[in-house]
Amino acid sequence: MATKRRAHGADGEGDEGDEGDGGAVAGRPEPDAEGGGAPPVEYRADELAAKAGITPRTLRFYRERKLLPPPRREGRIAWYDEHHLARLRTIAALLARGHTLGGIADLMAAFEEGRVGRSAAELLGLDTMLSTPFSEEEPVRLSPEDLADYFQGDVTSENLADSLDIGYLAVEDEEFIHVSRRLLDASSALVKEGIPLSSVLAAGRELRRHTDVIAGVFSDLLRRHVLAGDLSVTDADWITEKLERLRPLAKQVVEAELGLALDRRVRSELDAWLQPPDGAEGHGAGGAQTAGSARDAPDTPPSTGS
Repeated sequence: MATKRRAHGADGEGDEGDEGDGGAVAGRPEPDAEGGGAPPVEYRADELAAKAGITPRTLRFYRERKLLPPPRREGRIAWYDEHHLARLRTIAALLARGHTLGGIADLMAAFEEGRVGRSAAELLGLDTMLSTPFSEEEPVRLSPEDLADYFQGDVTSENLADSLDIGYLAVEDEEFIHVSRRLLDASSALVKEGIPLSSVLAAGRELRRHTDVIAGVFSDLLRRHVLAGDLSVTDADWITEKLERLRPLAKQVVEAELGLALDRRVRSELDAWLQPPDGAEGHGAGGAQTAGSARDAPDTPPSTGS
């Protein structure tokens, strides 16, 4: 078993509590008796604070604000590891970018929630036996700083919880993993256009519901007419090849239908907007011409009569 790094106080005893006495000297990691490799590194509170460039008091404050996961304890001695150090460096980077401690706390809470939620393998579909080639999405690894920069000022605990719940995000080690670069870029662009991230996520959740229905239509169609009969794991390669040929056809149908549906909806919305209310001159062709003529006419003083 690997020997953990230990630190001893000036009198040779481990420091009590989180902060130590400030005068302790860190012990050196001992070689692994079994494998000969370096043991996992652990830090006392004062040593971790020095390594991160903060004071022990600041470290204690971060702990109280739940910005750090609890340390490992041996009696009254608290031991921190490289994950705690990475978290402190992330906090420092986010503070330097102008983020508040409250916003950072939301981000850290999302990390912990993501760790006990869906795994990255589940998010990316890597836990299935059969490779289905319909999705061509490229997952994206994001540090907390990267994610905060994508949605400046809109990264809240509610939005992060929704992203995790929908399945857009998962947590692995000290990073977020977004399921799709295209969805991430599109969401960021929509937010920059003035649509709140909460509304983008609500729309994404609604779209997920409808696209699941569309996928069900195609799945039923394929199951009844293409992949009929008893199938087993031994047919995986044949099924994958078949789906590879059908994928562009399914996407072609959905893209065409979506384009036609958007055309119908936009025309309907424009007709409704241009339709004048009862008894009023509307925004139609005549009204638009009148308004345009008024805008183009030179300014003339009103007639005062004689």
